[in-house]
Amino acid sequence: MTPDARGQTPAGPADDAAHILVVDDDSRIRSLLQRFLAARGFRVTVAGDAAEARRKLETIAFDLLVLDVMMPGEDGISLAASLTVSHEVGILLLTARAEGEDRIRGLETGADDYMTKPFEPRELVLRIQNILKRRAPAAAAPGTTPTRRVAFGRFSFDVARGELFERDDPVRLTERERQLLTLFARAPDGVVAREVLVGGDGAVGERTVDVQINRLRRKIEDDPSSPMFLQTVRGVGYRLRLD
Repeated sequence: MTPDARGQTPAGPADDAAHILVVDDDSRIRSLLQRFLAARGFRVTVAGDAAEARRKLETIAFDLLVLDVMMPGEDGISLAASLTVSHEVGILLLTARAEGEDRIRGLETGADDYMTKPFEPRELVLRIQNILKRRAPAAAAPGTTPTRRVAFGRFSFDVARGELFERDDPVRLTERERQLLTLFARAPDGVVAREVLVGGDGAVGERTVDVQINRLRRKIEDDPSSPMFLQTVRGVGYRLRLD
């Protein structure tokens, strides 16, 4: 299949298939990922840098970005950090750097996952599927009781609307933070097992969850290093201490 002028594969994937934006300054990688992902049922659009990605984000609602970290001009870390504030979109970062500090820095932007180059394309698809699954509207797990609103300290979370308030003031959430709060609100005693939060991503997914929990703590805790509400349950997972 040949990309059209917008860089989008014109035929193949269903109209309701997840739409992915691949952002990479390497045209060879863009082309390979476009063909590979489209062949697996995704709608795919490509961009060569952050500026082009921003232009396309203004007119197209994407489900997920596959975003290269090392790009000329605005790099992927900066773009990811701004998008987690302004857009509800999944982000998978790609980089040639494998150092732990670089990985943590990437996840701290609010990105959902992080892969180092070179990577196995089939693993990329699995990572994408896991992110899309986690970002889908959360359903109540067996044994849980659907709840419309829960409160903890000066905060309240409307489960049905996915909105967090600090007293009467809305608190901006990323889509992943909204999903985490929904899981906690619907779980008995607010306790959610680690494997439920990870969603089958393995060790990298566990580190991703830790970073996301820490980001959420910074929004709801006076002292995130000594949390009152979002607590670690050793050997189990995490607990949101509800009123």
